Amino acid sequence: MIKASISTLAKRISSSTTGQNISITNYPIEILAGLTVALALVPEAVAFAFVAGVPPLTGLYAAFIVGLITATFGGRPGMISGATGALAVVMVSLVASHGIDYLFATVVIMGILQVLAGVFKLGKFIRMVPHPVMLGFVNGLAIVIGLAQLKQFQIKNDSGDPTWMYGSELIITLSLVAFTMIIIWITPKLIKSFPAPLAAIGLTTAIVITFNLPVLRVGDLADISGGLPSFYLPQLPLSWSTLEIILPYSVILAAIGLIESLLTLNLVGDITNKRGGASQECVAQGTANFVTGFFGGMGGCAMIGQSMINVKSGGRTRVSGISSAIFLLCFILFASTLIELIPLAALIGVMFMVVIGTFAWNSINMLFKVPKSDALVIILVTAVTVMEDLAVAVVVGVIISALVYAWTTAARIQAFTRSSRTEQGAKVYEIEGPLFFGSSTAFTELFNPLDDPETIIIDFQKSRVVDQSALQAIEDVAAKYLKANKIIKLRHLSKDCHSLLARSGQLIVDSDDDPDYGLAVDYNIKVGAFK
Repeated sequence: MIKASISTLAKRISSSTTGQNISITNYPIEILAGLTVALALVPEAVAFAFVAGVPPLTGLYAAFIVGLITATFGGRPGMISGATGALAVVMVSLVASHGIDYLFATVVIMGILQVLAGVFKLGKFIRMVPHPVMLGFVNGLAIVIGLAQLKQFQIKNDSGDPTWMYGSELIITLSLVAFTMIIIWITPKLIKSFPAPLAAIGLTTAIVITFNLPVLRVGDLADISGGLPSFYLPQLPLSWSTLEIILPYSVILAAIGLIESLLTLNLVGDITNKRGGASQECVAQGTANFVTGFFGGMGGCAMIGQSMINVKSGGRTRVSGISSAIFLLCFILFASTLIELIPLAALIGVMFMVVIGTFAWNSINMLFKVPKSDALVIILVTAVTVMEDLAVAVVVGVIISALVYAWTTAARIQAFTRSSRTEQGAKVYEIEGPLFFGSSTAFTELFNPLDDPETIIIDFQKSRVVDQSALQAIEDVAAKYLKANKIIKLRHLSKDCHSLLARSGQLIVDSDDDPDYGLAVDYNIKVGAFK
C-alpha cells in the first residue's frame, strides 16, 4: 500500500509530461525546464549561503559547479543538485569557529569520501530504506521546503532585525503568490509545450515591473553579479590537528549529501521510470564536491524541490540539468540586473506548488489502514526531518523499521511435534519460522530435554538458519540433550550449517532435499569456535 502511494505520487508529478518521447524535438522543452530551475536556484543558493555564513557567490558557485557535474555524469538524468539547507546547517558552526577556508577543505574531503562510497558501491545500501521511511522523507522534505518559503515574508526593520510583513505589502505579496500558483495550475491545461512555472514567473514579474509594485525582489537578497569561479587553494595549516577539525564535518556532510541524493534519485526514478545508478551518483556527487571545494563553492547535493520543478516542467534528460547550470552561470556573469528584478513572490509561488505536488496527501488516510508500526515510522521520519535533518530521520526510520521487523519475525518461530514415522519412539520437532538472533531465545524455550523421549529429531525443513546466534542456539539445545544422555538428530540443515556447527555437526542427518541457502555469516572458524 505504501509502495503504491509512492507510485501514485510519481504518476501525479509526471502526468504533465506523459507521452513525451525523449528526442531532439524535446530539447526546447528541456532547455526551458533548465531555465525555470535556474531561476528557482538563485534565491535558494543565496539563502543557503547566508545560513552557512558565507558570501552569496559561494552558494551560487556551488549550485553551478555541483549542478553541472552531477547533471553530466550523475546516475539519474533529470535530477538537480546544488547548495542545500541540509548541508548549510552543518557548515555554519565550522565557518563560525574556523573560517571559510576550513569549509572549502572540508568540502574537498567530503567529495573524496563520496567518491570512495561510489567506488565501493555503498550506494546500493539505499535499498535498505523501507517505503514508510521513503514516504516520511517525501512528506518531511515537502514541509521543510514550505517552511523555508515563510522566511521570504520577513523584512528588516529600522534596526536591521527581521520582522514579518504587514499591511499592503503583505497583501500584495500574498496576492502575487496566489496568482503564480494559479498560473502554474492553469497553464498545462492550455499549453503543454511550455513549462508552467516559467510562464508563471514571467507573468508575475511583468505585472510587478509594469505597475512598479512595492514587493521584495531577488536583488533585495544580495548582489548576484560576479565573474567565473577561479581556482583557490584553501589557506590552512597542513597538520594532524587540522584534519581532526575537518574530518568529522566531512563525514557528516558526505553522509547527509549521499542520503539526500540517493533518496531523491529513487524518487526521480519512480517518476521517470529509471532504475539503478546509485554508485554512479555517489561518484558524481563526490567529484562535484571535490571540484567545488577548489573553486570557492560551499558544496552541495541533490535538491528535491528543484528536481521536482525540473521533471514537472518536462526535464527528462541531462540537457535540462546542464542547461540549468549554464543559465545560472549566465545570470552571474551577464544577467544579474535582470534576474534581480524577479519578485520573490513568484519564486515562492513556484515552491509552494512544489510542496503541494510533493507531499503525499493520500498518506494521511493511509495512516489508518497500514500497520501501526508503519504509521509510526511515517510520522516519526516526517517529524525528525522537519525538526532535525534528513540523515538523522532516515537512520532513525531504518533502525525502528529493522527493530519492528525483527520483533515481529521473532514471534513467528514455533515448533509442531509428532511421532517419528521411521524411528520407533522418536519425537519430531518440526520448526517453522526463521531462526536468527531475535528468535534464538524463543527457539531454545521450545524444548524440554527432561520430559522428551530418548531420541529427538529436529526438522528444519520449514525454517531457515540465518546467523551465528541461530547456530549458537542449535548448539545449546543439542548440548542440553546430550547432557541428558539422549539422542538428538538434526535434519534439513544447509551445507553451511554442516560446516559451521561445531559440537553438534556430527548429529546432522544428511538428506537429498537438504536446503542449499547460504548463511548471513562469514566466519572462517574451526571446531569448537562457538564454545
